[in-house]
Formats: sequence, structure tokens, C-alpha cells
Amino acid sequence: MARKKRVLSGMRPTGPLHLGHLHGVLENWKRLQEEYDCFFFVADWHALTTDYARSRSISSNTRRLLIDWLSVGIDPQKATIFIQSEIKEHAELYLLFSMITPVAWLERNPTYKDMLQQLSDRELSTYGFLGYPVLQAADILMYKADKVPVGIDQLPHIELTREIARRFNYLYESQVFPLPEALLSEAPKVPGIDGRKMSKSFGNAIFLNDSAEEVRKKISQMVTDVDRPRKSDPGDPERRCVAFNLHRLYFSAEELAEIIAACKEARLGCVQCKRELAERVIKALEPIWERARELESKPGLLEEILNEGQRRARDFAIQTMVEVRQTIFGS
Repeated sequence: MARKKRVLSGMRPTGPLHLGHLHGVLENWKRLQEEYDCFFFVADWHALTTDYARSRSISSNTRRLLIDWLSVGIDPQKATIFIQSEIKEHAELYLLFSMITPVAWLERNPTYKDMLQQLSDRELSTYGFLGYPVLQAADILMYKADKVPVGIDQLPHIELTREIARRFNYLYESQVFPLPEALLSEAPKVPGIDGRKMSKSFGNAIFLNDSAEEVRKKISQMVTDVDRPRKSDPGDPERRCVAFNLHRLYFSAEELAEIIAACKEARLGCVQCKRELAERVIKALEPIWERARELESKPGLLEEILNEGQRRARDFAIQTMVEVRQTIFGS
């Protein structure tokens, strides 16, 4: 029987997760764990590349991240869940890859240049920030991943990982590392309450651990059809209604058709429409809140899940590094 293809993906623990993460990443992970041998990790070392001066929150963010993953349905029986820094072999492989990676490969990375501009409030002229794609390559190649789920903006990172694998295999006349492939995912655009892409940095996010009252308040602030000042005016939610973009994720096609018709005929006001949206979002979040409360009340369960995931990841990483050392040093 052929083995399952292996997938690796991770998230940096930079704060609470929101609906954008749920629909853009975690729903995809839930599908992948049914089909692939999945390794999902908390990328806490990666968080240090940009937040090295704000490191105190990484530990609590890591715990929150793990609770959110498990609460939305990431299954430790189907996927290996671990914390990057607990598998020290990642650091060793990162070091060895750094010996063979030309600096020019890193300097031409478009994401590196973009992030330098976006995060201009921080001092990022560090070796760690320049070299984080090498650490990312070590994360991926450590588990000999076949597929890596990414958005189109991350394709240069996967190609760099493939180049590092090729260079290693060529230099040491080996086939230690397979060439991973990008698994492009069509992530739905989740609007924030101000219409921009939902993001912690924009302050426009609905978080997975928000209360029902917070969800209602945030959705009530969402912009609706600006050309419909009164309830008695006919509107068009497909025109410029931010709230309707969120409706698309929580209502069926038939329900959406009825909302459009009721809005155009001035039978449904924006306030009531947003109230119904809020209740639908809350209904979807309630099972997540319930599972989160259970995990928070049983810290030993989270520890048990982590210990088992890290045991599996460590066993795999140790085998890879034995092979790497034998290939490089011949012993």
C-alpha cells in the first residue's frame, strides 16, 4: 500500500486567530488532514525574526494558537501537531543549509523586500530576518514534505526550498531531499469590519475567541450599502456592502438570493440584516467556543496532545538528521 503524501504547514504565534484564519487556512487544513499525512507546527522561532524585541507574548500566543487549532477541528489523531522550538533538529538543519545557501538567493526574495517596507517600525537588518527562508526550508525538508499549502505570494519561498534541496543533493551526490511542491489553495477573501482584508494589524478583525456580544458589536459596525440612507430606500447588497461579503460565507445560495431580493425591494433593512448575520456567525462559532472551554479547563489534555505530536515529529526529525550527517560527513 502506497504511503500517503505528506503535507507540512505552520503558523506564527503573533496573536489571536480570526475569521480570516478560519476560512483562509484552518478549513483547508481540516480537508487536508483527511487526505494527507499532515504535520502542522507553531512557528515560534519564525515569530522571533520580526518580533525578537517583543518575545514575552510568544508563549501565551502559542498556547492560544494550539487551542484555536484544536477547537476548530484540527485532529491530533490525523495530524502531527508540534511546536517548532521543541524539535531542536530544525536549528541544526537550518545551520547546515545556511552553509550552502548563496546570500544572493535571499536578497532577491520579493517577500523580504516587501516586509522590510511594511514593517519599517522595526529594526530588521538582521541575519535572522534575511535568513528566515532558509529556516523555512529546513522546516519543510526535515519532514520530506511532498506538498506545502501556500498562497500565491509564498511561491518564491517554495521555489527557494526546492533550490536548496537541489543544491544539497548535488553537492553531496545524494537524493536525501525530495523537491516539495506548492499546494495552491483558493482562500476566500474575508472582509474586516472596515472592508479591508481582515487583519490583526488593521484592527478590523472578528477573533475566534471574541464573545457573542463582541461579535454582535463588531458586525453592527460593518459598512452596508452607502447609497441606501433609509430602510425604505431600495438597496443592492452586491454593490458596495461590506457586510454582504461576510454573508457569502455563512448563508446558502438560496438564502443569499432572498437577502438580495429583500434588500432591493426594501423589505429588509441593513440593521436587521446585520443582526441576522451576527447570529449566524455566533451559531458557527459556538461549537468552537465550547471545545476551547473544554481544553482550557483541562490543561493536561493539551499537554498530552503536544507531547504525542512532538514525539512523532522528533522521531522523524532524528531520522532525517542521521541521514543528513552521514551524507555530509560520511559517518
